[in-house]
Amino acid sequence: MSLPFSSIDELQAALAQERYIAERSLATAIYLALKLEKPLFLEGEAGVGKTEVAKVIAAMLACPLIRLQCYEGLDVNTAVYEWNYARQMLHIRLLEAAGEVHPETSIKDIFAPEFLLKRPLLQAVQQEEGRPVLLIDELDRADEEFEAFLLEILSDFQITIPEIGTVQAATPPIVVITSNRTREIHDALKRRCLYHWIDYPSFEKEYDIVLARAPQAPHTLAREVVRFVQALRREDLYKAPGIAETLDWIQALIALDREHLSPDVIDDTLGVLLKYHDDISYVRGGRVSHLLATV
Repeated sequence: MSLPFSSIDELQAALAQERYIAERSLATAIYLALKLEKPLFLEGEAGVGKTEVAKVIAAMLACPLIRLQCYEGLDVNTAVYEWNYARQMLHIRLLEAAGEVHPETSIKDIFAPEFLLKRPLLQAVQQEEGRPVLLIDELDRADEEFEAFLLEILSDFQITIPEIGTVQAATPPIVVITSNRTREIHDALKRRCLYHWIDYPSFEKEYDIVLARAPQAPHTLAREVVRFVQALRREDLYKAPGIAETLDWIQALIALDREHLSPDVIDDTLGVLLKYHDDISYVRGGRVSHLLATV
């Protein structure tokens, strides 16, 4: 694949231009995935920027982004294709009205491509305008049976439709798979991918992310917010805040015209940062003052 950058450093700079701050190891994984045309499998806690990688790649390469959001019970009809039964029935009625119903021809007619509803995976394989970025998001939420179905696609970038045959991609899509690791993904799928773990960022990296995504934020407030969030992640919480929550919080504080953190404003806005009642109850009050003192 011809890329608009010839080195990892250039890719890292291109990511920064799209306001995505990536350490060299992640930039290397992205570069190799693009260069070798291999799927990129990203694991890490929720909110650390895994999904954003696919969005940034699509923006950098000016490619269409096709997203498949995984969930329990996801099946072929939702992920790959299904037939438009309403249109098929209408077509049969029209053939009957015209006296043109013949068993062989009618079956051939109603299972024609124009009656096929393309879902994300088939859209990615049959994409005609440019090479798409296929984001398979939160694969760990899907069932293991669906995970097994992906093996054919990731190996040969082809999909078998019984009524039509095998559809193969002229150009393989750029595939990014994410997982929050709520369950282990099978080795057979991982072997087909390049792997990278995205961890919570260091203070310096998160501070740079905040300034890149919220340039209007006062620098003093940005430093205090990042230090507080970093301290909060060391607490015994059910769900530590990710980068996404940090960015939401700084935007909320900017909307409130705050230039510094205070116990009152932290208590009032904890629902932006934490998403579980037990975590909020644990932090609110005396714990907030203690954490703010350490900041």
